[in-house]
Amino acid sequence: MKSPTPAKRAPAREKVVPPPSGSRGARFPIVGIGSSAGGLEALYELLRPMPLDTGMAFVVISHQHPGYVSLLPELLGKITAIPVLAATDGLRLEPNHIYVSQPGGHLALQGGVLQRLDAENKEAPHLPIDYFLRSLAADQQDQAICIILSGAGSDGTLGLRAIKGESGMAMVQQVESAKYSGMPSSALATDLADFVLPPGDMSNQLCSYTHGPYPARSSTEKIPADLAQPLQKIFVLLRARTGHDFSAYKPNTIRRRIERRMNLHQISGPALYVRYLQENPHELDHLFQELLISVTTFFRDPDAFTALAGALPALIQLNSDEHSFRAWVPGCASGEEVFSLAILLRENLEAAKRRCEVQIFGTDLDTQAIEVARSGRYPEGISTDIVPLRLARYFTREDQGYRIRKEVREMTIFALQNVIKDPPFTKLDLISCRNLLIYFNADLQRRLLPIFHYALKPGGLLFLGTSENIGRLGELFEVVDKKWKIFRRKETAIGSRSVMNFPAQPAIAPVQAHGLIAAQLSHESITNKLVDRLLLERFCPASVLVSERGEVIYIHGRTGDYLEPSPGQPRLNILDMAREGLLPELASALRQAYGQDEVVLREGIRVRTRGAASDSILINLSVQKFQGPESLRGLLLVSFLPQPEPVSVSPQHLIPLSPSETGVVEELKRELQNTRTSLENTIEELASSNEQLKSANEELQSTNEELQSTNEELETSKEELQSLNEELNTVNAELQSTVENLSHTNDDMQNLLNSTDVATIFLDGALNIKRYTEQACRLISLIPTDVGRPLAHLTSKLVYSSLVEDCREVLRTLAFKIVELRSREGRWYLMRIMPYRTIDNVIDGVVITLVDINQVKVAEKSLLRMSKVFLDGPESILILDLSGTILALNDEAERDLGRSRHELIGKPFQRLAPSSEKPTLDSALARCLSGEIVRDVACPSLSKGELELPGTITLQMLTDERAQPDAICLLIKRLQA
Repeated sequence: MKSPTPAKRAPAREKVVPPPSGSRGARFPIVGIGSSAGGLEALYELLRPMPLDTGMAFVVISHQHPGYVSLLPELLGKITAIPVLAATDGLRLEPNHIYVSQPGGHLALQGGVLQRLDAENKEAPHLPIDYFLRSLAADQQDQAICIILSGAGSDGTLGLRAIKGESGMAMVQQVESAKYSGMPSSALATDLADFVLPPGDMSNQLCSYTHGPYPARSSTEKIPADLAQPLQKIFVLLRARTGHDFSAYKPNTIRRRIERRMNLHQISGPALYVRYLQENPHELDHLFQELLISVTTFFRDPDAFTALAGALPALIQLNSDEHSFRAWVPGCASGEEVFSLAILLRENLEAAKRRCEVQIFGTDLDTQAIEVARSGRYPEGISTDIVPLRLARYFTREDQGYRIRKEVREMTIFALQNVIKDPPFTKLDLISCRNLLIYFNADLQRRLLPIFHYALKPGGLLFLGTSENIGRLGELFEVVDKKWKIFRRKETAIGSRSVMNFPAQPAIAPVQAHGLIAAQLSHESITNKLVDRLLLERFCPASVLVSERGEVIYIHGRTGDYLEPSPGQPRLNILDMAREGLLPELASALRQAYGQDEVVLREGIRVRTRGAASDSILINLSVQKFQGPESLRGLLLVSFLPQPEPVSVSPQHLIPLSPSETGVVEELKRELQNTRTSLENTIEELASSNEQLKSANEELQSTNEELQSTNEELETSKEELQSLNEELNTVNAELQSTVENLSHTNDDMQNLLNSTDVATIFLDGALNIKRYTEQACRLISLIPTDVGRPLAHLTSKLVYSSLVEDCREVLRTLAFKIVELRSREGRWYLMRIMPYRTIDNVIDGVVITLVDINQVKVAEKSLLRMSKVFLDGPESILILDLSGTILALNDEAERDLGRSRHELIGKPFQRLAPSSEKPTLDSALARCLSGEIVRDVACPSLSKGELELPGTITLQMLTDERAQPDAICLLIKRLQA
């Protein structure tokens, strides 16, 4: 559970000033508030002190009976000045508004717009809070915030998990302040809540978080420069604390979750957060859990599981009943994927009438998630992900949740494993690694896929997430279903190289990692002044500060009468150093104190200071667990309080005992009492250990099988290594041939680009120069060393100032842009900007082409000039087609003929003269069609204008660009009076 006031423990920081309204851009935080029974009072306490201008939108989801007229909007409107609206279908959310869900159906969010939907499964429990919060997480990602208030049941738990999986923030009402603790308790059981507060204290904390120093960024945004170096230091601290290395994870994923933790603590700089981690080691534990958060559900992407079900029958037929079907789910989180696969396999085996044994291994880094998976118990919200038939057949209802049936649990084995460092399972039929590779960088993905290839049997299947792919390792797997990312193992020699990539030793064990943590605490995190001050405040006698495992962190006072170094290699564990008589009570007190917050006291302990029984002292022992400050939380303070020897008075009628006999009797009594107490504690621990031993036994059986298979593999490794050298030689020759082919292809492409006489420039996604042709150097000042430089840094001869902005626009919209532009030399070019698509259909920059169109422009100008001569000429001109029909005429012809263009165009020109002159015109037309230029043919009756003058006509053939007859030009000359 996180502290409600983390900012008080942070080092010195800059003051955070909330930005003004509207300055956070188009995106704004959306808060989903879930409440049920007893939630009205909690809503009052939450919303009454809420400022009017928070920049957030609030959506209140509550349990209401269908058909009931809700008065909640009116009730909330009376206690807050923030506008309160009913959440209707199609309503777009706006900041500084409160939206209240209506009874019946489900409410979802899509693109910032509310969508009301009817419940799909009428028989399943009505869980509107989970439904909305999951859609809120998918739509708003790290801008999503959820608040779980009073209510019965477990509604909201799965929604909280979804929001945390998208780097959102979660607040939960304190159980003590809730009228009904079901919903808050179920949410707190996930251990994912960022703040646990009474409703009245939530508004201030909520505003501080949303106005923190690190607003939400896009997942594709580059790592800020001020975070790059501190990020490496954070990786070092995490590795020392947990034994796991996160440096191979995608930086943006790590950055988003680190900045979210900084927002929680109101830390304004990465360097300050590194210092905060060093001074507060428990923050490393919270950050580690934050990085492990994964969103998983039963039958996630149902269509993908349907596709897998279609591929399983052929895979099952490959196995005989004597051989077990083995599957592995790395990164299984809380086990939903494993049980979904188990149910699917069970259904397929029943359909095929097969009875082979099934072993599905689920592994993960998260200890808490593995424990949830082993228990097989989930909230009632899973009913929305599982069809009713499967829910009734494979689950049993328990309290406010469901438990997977025993026959399905027996098909699964869960264990802690680091897929990056630890050896894989082998001889597998199926590997389901969905939505794990997306968190790893490309190098780590290329390392893991050959390992998966090695772990699968011939013909085994690899099942990836919809956003994952095998990249360029097509030689290892063949595609079974491209859309849903199902691949089959291919038989290839290259895959055997993955054997060489296995780690030389397993990851650091938790005990070893804990020793490193203790050493780091003793040298870096805890200062002597701080410890001494805390001890003096408690008037502490001789004391020792230890971890929950007993490692000594700090010693105060003289402890030689109680502790002594153990023989052999030095060990700083208080249990190894305890003197005779102290060990049983000390071990019991440490176990009891670690499980509670109260002081554990043991009185009257006889400790031998040397070897003889007479050399002993009587002490009281107290053990207390620290609750604060943050740097000491969880550590145990062991104090030794010397006590005076008791004075025993023997009755007169009894034979007095000698002092030595009295001491022996008292010591035997104390030892007997200690033995009884220790036995009772041992019985209690034994009962709790039996269940752990059962699961450990299953893991040992699995380990034994793995060791047997490993022994067989080692026997064959010698032959594989002998053939590996030949295979490497073959691969080397193939690679050399591939390099030569690539070189020839590159030469061909370069010559092709240069031969087109088109200036071409290739830019990457940041608009840096990738490649260019020789023609581009004439327009833009390019030299070979300019490759990699931004386009904006280069000068050009183009009279065009928005080239960079147009490139960015094309990257954003993926739409072509075509522009005609001119160079400073006066030549015209046609520029085309288009997206650059890779072979995988991924946009990776833009391509700019510049085609010289100067001749076209000159021709256009000449044509325009000719058109002007035609229209404004002093003579009457008509253009005829080859049949003599009028196609066009100029203004002078329109005046001479005394008719409008509308009347003349489309009519045969012979109709302009009387019938007596038609033979003359037909003869002139025939001579023109034969190629002759017909000059000054008399046609005295042609003119119908104001002046009745005799005239002549001249006809000449016009040809197209291929010198083919195209039209006839007819010129009318009026004779002067």
